[in-house]
Amino acid sequence: MELSSFFKNLFGSAKETTTDLANKAETTFEQAKEEAAPFVKKAEDFAEETFAKVKEASEPMLESAVEYASKAKDIVSEFVEKTSESLSNAIDSTKEKTAETETVVYEKVVDASEENNTVTNQSVDNTSNRE
Repeated sequence: MELSSFFKNLFGSAKETTTDLANKAETTFEQAKEEAAPFVKKAEDFAEETFAKVKEASEPMLESAVEYASKAKDIVSEFVEKTSESLSNAIDSTKEKTAETETVVYEKVVDASEENNTVTNQSVDNTSNRE
């Protein structure tokens, strides 16, 4: 009997100790939560104020950025038009020069061919005259 009452006392007191510790932990947590509440509120307020200041300070910069982006767009548009026109002119000029070169080459080939025929005919005539 003494053994069973020993275990009852041992486990009974452990159960009571655990319950007491849980209650104390809950009370301590609630106290910490209550004590931390003002600091949490201050941190929230600080974050909101900082965000508002950053927003206020960045608005002029954003407006300037929009203005510069618009100017850059206009400048780039001008260059695109000029570049497109220049490329078109270069292509047209290249086509014209290629056509001219083809004509000159054709004429040179025809002239060379005619000269070759003349020389060949003269050679044939000279050979015929020797006989």
